[in-house]
Amino acid sequence: MRILFLAAIIVHTSISGVLAQQPKKPTASQIYHKLEKLNFLGSALYVAAHPDDENTRLISYLANDLHANTAYLSLTRGDGGQNLIGPQIRELLGVIRTQELLAARATDGGKQLFTRANDFGYSKHPDETLEIWNKDEVLSDVVRAIRKFKPDVIINRFNHRNPGSTHGHHTASAMLSFEAFDLVGDATKFPETATTFGSWQPKRLLFNTSWWFYGSKEKFKKADKSKLVSVETGNYYPALGLSNGEIASLSRSMHKSQGFGSTGTRGKQTEYLEILKGEFPKDTTNVFDGIDTSWSRIQGGVAIGKILNPLLDSFNFQDPSTIVPDLLLAYRLLQDTKQGHWRSIKLKELQALIVSCSGIFLEAVSSKE
Repeated sequence: MRILFLAAIIVHTSISGVLAQQPKKPTASQIYHKLEKLNFLGSALYVAAHPDDENTRLISYLANDLHANTAYLSLTRGDGGQNLIGPQIRELLGVIRTQELLAARATDGGKQLFTRANDFGYSKHPDETLEIWNKDEVLSDVVRAIRKFKPDVIINRFNHRNPGSTHGHHTASAMLSFEAFDLVGDATKFPETATTFGSWQPKRLLFNTSWWFYGSKEKFKKADKSKLVSVETGNYYPALGLSNGEIASLSRSMHKSQGFGSTGTRGKQTEYLEILKGEFPKDTTNVFDGIDTSWSRIQGGVAIGKILNPLLDSFNFQDPSTIVPDLLLAYRLLQDTKQGHWRSIKLKELQALIVSCSGIFLEAVSSKE
C-alpha cells in the first residue's frame, strides 16, 4: 500500500510543474540509457568562453558513454559574435545563442551554465578581457558554479599559459578556471557561496589539448603523449542508434546563428587531456580513475546499488514496467538517507524513470483557445 501511495506522489510531483509543452514519450531504449546513467555517481564540468567553444564530442562522451553528470560552463552568452540567420546583434544575439546552447545540451545530454561575463567582441589579451569583465566578479561566478555543480573533474577548453596567442576571452576562461580550482575548497574565499552551497574540492583539473595547440597535426602526431589522458570518443551506442560522433554533430549543429552545421561520423576519435592539477590517473584512459563513482558515495547507498545495478541485466525492452517495484523500493530507501548533493540528483532521476517505465502519459486539453 505504501509503495502504491509513493508511486502516486511521484507521478503528482512529476506533472505538477508541467506547463504548455509537448509531453515526453521515451522509447524503451532511451529508458535503458537513463537507467545506465542512474548507476554512475560522478560529474564533470567543461569550461570555455563562448557558445560554440565547447567540444561536443567530449561532452557527449562524458554524458552518454561514461554516464557522468556533465555540464558546460560558458562564461559569456556570445553577444559579440556574428549572426548568419537574422539581423539580431549584441544582446538579442546573446538571447539566440543562449537558446542554441540549451538546445545543444538537450541533444548531447549535458547541462548548461553561465557567468555574468559580457562578450564585448574580440580581445587581443586576457589582461584586457579581465579588466573589462571585472575579474573578481566573474571569478566569483566561476567559483559559485563549481561549488553548486560539484564536479569531480574540471576540463578547460583552452590553454591558460599562452596569453596573447589567441582570443583574450579564451585564455581568460582557462585562467579563471585554473585559479578557481584552488579557491572552491576554501570557505573563506567568496564566503557567500560557500555558505549557500558549501565548499568543494574537485579531484583534478585537465586541459583538452589537440593538434591546434601544437601548431600542426604533424607536430602533434610526433609529440610525446605519455603524460596525457587519452579517451576514445567514437563509440557507438546501440540503445540510441547513434555513435558519439553523430550525437556530437547534432549538438554542434544547434549553433545555427554561427553556421555550425556538421555531418555526423562514425569511427575512432581520440581526445587528449593534460593534467593541470590533482592526482595523475593510473589508468590514462579514464578521467575518473581513482574517483568513487558508485552508490557508496551516499551514506546507505550500497543497499540501493544492490537493488539498481542488476536491473540493467533484467531490463525488459518489451515491458519496462517490470522494474518499477524495484525502482520504487530504491526510491523509498534513498528518501531515508541523509540530505546531500547526490541524493537530490538521484531522487529526481529515479522519479523520471519510474514515470517513464510505468508508461504514464497525461495530456491536458482545453475547449478554449
